[in-house]
Amino acid sequence: MVSLTVTQVPSRARPGPRTGAGGGRTYPGAVPAEETRTALVRRARKIDRVLAETYPDARCELDFDDPFQLLVVTVLSAQTTDKRVNAVRPTLFAAYPDPASMAAAEREDLERIVGPLGFFRAKTESLLKLSAALVEDHGGQVPAKLEQLVKLPGVGRKTANVVLGNAFGVPGITVDTHFGRLSRRFGFTEQTDPVKAEHEVGALFPKKDWVMLSHHLIWHGRRCCHAQKPACGACPVARWCPSYGEGPTDPEAAAKLLRTEGRA
Repeated sequence: MVSLTVTQVPSRARPGPRTGAGGGRTYPGAVPAEETRTALVRRARKIDRVLAETYPDARCELDFDDPFQLLVVTVLSAQTTDKRVNAVRPTLFAAYPDPASMAAAEREDLERIVGPLGFFRAKTESLLKLSAALVEDHGGQVPAKLEQLVKLPGVGRKTANVVLGNAFGVPGITVDTHFGRLSRRFGFTEQTDPVKAEHEVGALFPKKDWVMLSHHLIWHGRRCCHAQKPACGACPVARWCPSYGEGPTDPEAAAKLLRTEGRA
């Protein structure tokens, strides 16, 4: 069970960052009145260190045994939960353990397995095309380069970075909805475009930290910093957050919003 504590911050809503006279970002409240680039880098890295202490078990919450499995389950995770994908994974890979067997699968059989995940026809089509491309273009192996992964059917930059970081140990940032939301709330970036956000946030951290940074923000987004009602009063990084006050600041009220696991 994740235990979250917070040092009290004055209970008042604070707007997001704005540009100060000196060109730095300014925040009313928790962070310095005018934040220089150096101060932003220090604050961002402090937030990441605290989240690392808060979530020592942070990792990819999709189960996998090899790069092919991770690629497939990441594709399947669109518009559903990791928990549901993990539930069908054993049956899926018992039947189709590699790209060759999945590429040769009967469509109806594959649809039956992935059916509980929703959008099963589209996902089945993606898996068939993806597996065939791996066999035909990569000798049945998952490539370990971003430019090759994003050319595969159904694979975008986010999925590619998940695979690179978690299966191959290649530095990359996974900009999902949680990462994007928290990056903006923390004032790391104002970008809503995932690629631009990836580059702006990545520039604040050493490359070696990118994969775990992604896990830390995603875990915190799933458990505490929710989209509609963030648990500000129970947040371990509240004192460094310019968006403190978007959710309940009372510790007891905020504690009721905490989740002990990711998406159900």
